[in-house]
Amino acid sequence: MKTPACCSRRDFIRQTAAAAIALPAATSVTRAQAAERAAAMDIGSRRELFVDDFLIERLAGKAELRLHHPEPREIALVHDAPWEGSGSGYHSVFQDGKLYRMYYKAWQLDVQPPGTVKTNSHPLYCCYAESDDGIRWRKPELGLFEFKGSKKNNIAMAPGRIGEANPDPGHPAVFKDGNPDAPADARYKAIVRSEKPHGVLAFKSPDGIHWTPMSGKPVITEGAFDSQNLAFWDPMRGEYRAYWRIFTAGVANGTTWKPSGVRAIRTATSKDFLNWGPHADLKYVDSPPEHLYTNQIKPYPRAPHIFIGFPTRYTERGWSDSMRSLPELQNREWRAKASLRYGTAITEGLLMASRDGVTFKRWNEGFLRPGIEREGTWNYGHQYIAWHLVETKSALEGAPDELSLYAVESYWTGNSSALRRYTLRLDGFVSVNAPMSGGELVTRPLTFKGGKLMMNFATSAAGDVRVEIQSAAGKPLDHYTLDDCPPIFGDAIERVVTWKNGGDVSALAGQPVRLRFVLRDADLFAIQFC
Repeated sequence: MKTPACCSRRDFIRQTAAAAIALPAATSVTRAQAAERAAAMDIGSRRELFVDDFLIERLAGKAELRLHHPEPREIALVHDAPWEGSGSGYHSVFQDGKLYRMYYKAWQLDVQPPGTVKTNSHPLYCCYAESDDGIRWRKPELGLFEFKGSKKNNIAMAPGRIGEANPDPGHPAVFKDGNPDAPADARYKAIVRSEKPHGVLAFKSPDGIHWTPMSGKPVITEGAFDSQNLAFWDPMRGEYRAYWRIFTAGVANGTTWKPSGVRAIRTATSKDFLNWGPHADLKYVDSPPEHLYTNQIKPYPRAPHIFIGFPTRYTERGWSDSMRSLPELQNREWRAKASLRYGTAITEGLLMASRDGVTFKRWNEGFLRPGIEREGTWNYGHQYIAWHLVETKSALEGAPDELSLYAVESYWTGNSSALRRYTLRLDGFVSVNAPMSGGELVTRPLTFKGGKLMMNFATSAAGDVRVEIQSAAGKPLDHYTLDDCPPIFGDAIERVVTWKNGGDVSALAGQPVRLRFVLRDADLFAIQFC
């Protein structure tokens, strides 16, 4: 029984299990084959990343999963306009055709001696920037809202009562709606916090510039929402999904929220962006409770069945010799006098991934660390990663595209914050890594669709990767043994795996198999049958 292209893994397992039960006793081999097929994971022709252990049966030798870190690049944008300021952040970034779009909170926070944090120099706005390459950004004059007598600014949303709600445009999350049934006037959507009544509001736009509310009251009300709350269209499951900030012991009381416990994340789904289904709090495979400020979750475009998130970890370290050795001590002391955590908390970006949107593998090590000490770093508000990443051209001539992500620095210092661009290889979040002494990965039984096996991998000049295809029981298959596979070396986003008889694996499509990768001084980032 071959897996139809439109057949889900669940349906396929059900069908093959039923077929096995219906077989007569005399066909025990066929029964065993059907059972193997039912137990195998159907990955079709999807790209699979090693951001979790979904594919992994075992790692042997010195092979391990290794977290990789983004490389810092240039400052992409400085929030130094009079209507922006040092409290600017909560960026949303996405590619829209040939244009890259960015939306963000514009706010000024003045930190003054002997410990005053002044927050009312101007209202909170949602501002807009754009780019032709994701590297050089501009702030277009939108002419929509007046600031100190002039509409020459890039303000896209401003405060103003809407129906029952009082939207806070300083907590925006904006996306282009991939729902094929979305009407023309709602091709772009946004989630914006509402303070009174408490919750988040749904907005729509035909062009990403002119915004109107979809409802005069909050569409989600159970949560804290004092962070960047977001929602998006999930193309694999055909539904909208939202993520927002909660406190694990927070209690809603009318139109207010009393925070308590740990800062955490909640999710729900919707078919129409207005009515949201049962709520679920995120679960983690092997991570302790930690304060998570943002979540930055979205389907990874190159493997949209996988949710990738970049939550902000918030850690209160208190005063110590190390804390006093960090940059901008005077500013830190002023902030701490207003509230201890303002001066002694530190933030950084994490990485997490999920297959169902609720249970996540969260890497406990820092993904985007504060980095080398310099002004504007190692403080509360540093390394908030923008929602989400985009593909951009490499600075190396002839090299493949790379991933760009953006993170905040210089938060609450001076009159502006800044947004720095970072880069990562495509699919390059986590690799199966082995040193020169060697290691190997063996996958769980799987079925696939396609005629070639592609690898995203990197080796040293002396290192290599070899691949063996086995039966579901672990027996090497003729013509696809380790000895049949010449050492593969190089550094490529897509390389076809070949054996002595070539790289055609179409004869194995639909059959339960295991893949065995033997690595020496090498990283394996992703695989795909195509």
